[in-house]
Amino acid sequence: MAWRVRHRSRTICLSLVFITIFIHLLLAFVSLSIPRLPCDSPLPPGTRAFRDLARFNHTSDGIKRLAEPPTGILEGDARGHRETVVDKELPARGGMMAGIRQHGANQTERLESDLLKLKALFDHPLYNIPTPSIPEDDWLLKVKPKAKESERSSLMWSVVSASQEGYDEVQWNSSSESHPPWLRFHLGITRWELYPQHDPKMELLTQQIATQRIVSAVQKSGGTQLKLVMSFPNYGQALFKPMKQEREEETNYNLYYFSDFERHNAEIAAFHLDRILGYRRVPPAVGRLVDVVKEIKDITTDRKLAKTFFTSPVGNVCFYGQCSYYCSTEHAVCGRPLNLEASLAVMLPDLSLAPRRSWRSPWRRSYSRSKLAKWETEPNYCSTIKKTAPYNKGTRLVDFMDMVILDFLMSNMDRHHYETFEKFGNSTSLLHLDNGRAFGRHSKDEPSILVPLQQCCRIRRSTWLRLRLLSLPQYHISDVMRASLSTDPLHKVAPLLTEPHLAALSRRLKTVLDTVSLCQKQQKETGRESVFYDDLDSLEK
Repeated sequence: MAWRVRHRSRTICLSLVFITIFIHLLLAFVSLSIPRLPCDSPLPPGTRAFRDLARFNHTSDGIKRLAEPPTGILEGDARGHRETVVDKELPARGGMMAGIRQHGANQTERLESDLLKLKALFDHPLYNIPTPSIPEDDWLLKVKPKAKESERSSLMWSVVSASQEGYDEVQWNSSSESHPPWLRFHLGITRWELYPQHDPKMELLTQQIATQRIVSAVQKSGGTQLKLVMSFPNYGQALFKPMKQEREEETNYNLYYFSDFERHNAEIAAFHLDRILGYRRVPPAVGRLVDVVKEIKDITTDRKLAKTFFTSPVGNVCFYGQCSYYCSTEHAVCGRPLNLEASLAVMLPDLSLAPRRSWRSPWRRSYSRSKLAKWETEPNYCSTIKKTAPYNKGTRLVDFMDMVILDFLMSNMDRHHYETFEKFGNSTSLLHLDNGRAFGRHSKDEPSILVPLQQCCRIRRSTWLRLRLLSLPQYHISDVMRASLSTDPLHKVAPLLTEPHLAALSRRLKTVLDTVSLCQKQQKETGRESVFYDDLDSLEK
């Protein structure tokens, strides 16, 4: 009996096993016979395009290519993906790239056109007026005649250079070919200009200032803001002004003119504008990227300067020096992380060799928040100035007007003094120095800068003719200024003046021309002295 029960139980278990296996096989067969459908719902129109855009690489390198398709994708799907990108995305991307290329091509073409305008300007007769040979007394410096044997040792530069660590050992003599560019520049200064219009040495001079090794960096004493004196192996020196403000920034409207920053690009732009105006009274200035550690901190012998170096929270090396304004940790100048933009202006001859006299400007501002200067309250103020030496004779008054026009064009309100070389007395041109506060605002002109011209109605005829020339399309001041600035090394980093600043030059030039035209009209009505000082013997108006 027990055996039968066990036999029946075994039979039932085996039956259940066979039934289970059969059911699984049946389910497997049914499932294989049903068509497969995608689990995801169909993508709405345009979704695939957005998904492809998400795969686009937006890095600087990605502008040139698409990101690779996901790994493991089937060849057919990959082909379909590429076709989708080519068919739908590349036209838009191609249009963007074409636009970028077209913009770059337009910029290059425009710059080439501007450079041709600049060349044509400097080839114009107004920039090539024949001049008599320069009298001996009109040279600022002279090469000393051949020295006696007993004096030769004290005059030989090689004796000095051999004892100076980091400087080149050189042999300079009376031949200009043996002189470095900065010394040729010093020896070329005359009564009426710092350098001639077509000076082949100028390019070599600026090139050396921008590239030569810096062997010394010390803070320049005096002044309201940070400045350094840089020395080079050939004994040349340049005045260093660091970048403190981005090119796109404008001066804060709430600041008074005497609280403004000094801008490195303003010093460079002032040199170029002064040359375009035909003055040549601003020392050559060039832009340079300076390593604040290797080219300042590590070589300076100025302990006070060295103590002001620190590293900012983001790892940039900064320093602030010592001066009257803006020399603190809050106004430090910083590398990025080491390189710092700066202007380097060639130093004029040492004061022991060529003393300079400082003159207080008759139209000096009050430098007060509440007090007005005398010229701001007296409309006939110039009548008094014309009777006062040195403005009562010679060219001093029209020399001053040249400087006024330069300052108005670049919106420099900080011309409280000017300098001349003592050797030439009152019969000499003015030195247009210290232009760091120029080009602060492009959206606003400062009419008060032009008051001396409005009150005196006196201008050089050659200056007037050149201003008219610069208003013509073929010599337009904005275009030739753009071209001239493009030759500076810092142009590769970014244009030294933004387009709004260049446009402001054109607007301000028109204001100057309108002012002179108004003076001409008043002269005809009143019969007073001519507006023009005739410095040209014969030239058509």
